[in-house]
Amino acid sequence: MDKRALKCRKKFLRYFPGGFGDETYIDWERGYKWKAHETWQAELGEAELRRLVRAGRQDQVAARAVRIESRTNLLFSFEKMALRDAVKSAAGAERFANGLLAFLHGRGTDEKRFAEWCAVVESLPRRQTRVLTWPVTTVFGFIAQPERHIFLKPNVTRTAAQAYGFAFEYASRPNWATYQSLLAFADRVTRDQKDLRPRDLIDAHGFIWVQGSDEY
Repeated sequence: MDKRALKCRKKFLRYFPGGFGDETYIDWERGYKWKAHETWQAELGEAELRRLVRAGRQDQVAARAVRIESRTNLLFSFEKMALRDAVKSAAGAERFANGLLAFLHGRGTDEKRFAEWCAVVESLPRRQTRVLTWPVTTVFGFIAQPERHIFLKPNVTRTAAQAYGFAFEYASRPNWATYQSLLAFADRVTRDQKDLRPRDLIDAHGFIWVQGSDEY
């Protein structure tokens, strides 16, 4: 671990001396995200998601997904509103639900599924605010499958990567190369901080957030 990474580690431990098991860390950063994941598993796990789509209840998929996310602070209020508007119509809900199922549980490479999911998000109907943002594109994978997907807040992540000394390949339009680079950053953080016992990408995200957010 180089000096920049060590400095980031010291900053994280200054706030959370107990590492990823620290009670304050769980209260501030992990708990609500894990609760959202548990709710997702109960209401939109793979079997239930497939059942709803087969039954033509894409509206229920969209409503549940939006409701689960709304109980977190992951998206900004304008992004939450844009998302709600985008899946309000039957056509929007159908695109969203079918695309979500393919992204989370479909066939093909991670690259192919992510690219297709970005295309789905871009195609959603919108009124004013665009829906194709990094936070909207990545939030549902993060909530549903935190063992494999991570959430991207661009400014925070770019600041954190610079502080850590990681060459994050960022482009503002959602794309696979940037997402792959983010996953590589998260993997490096996980490996470097393995003695602090990170459990999944929620913890990698928590570490990155501490480095890049104005809250810290």
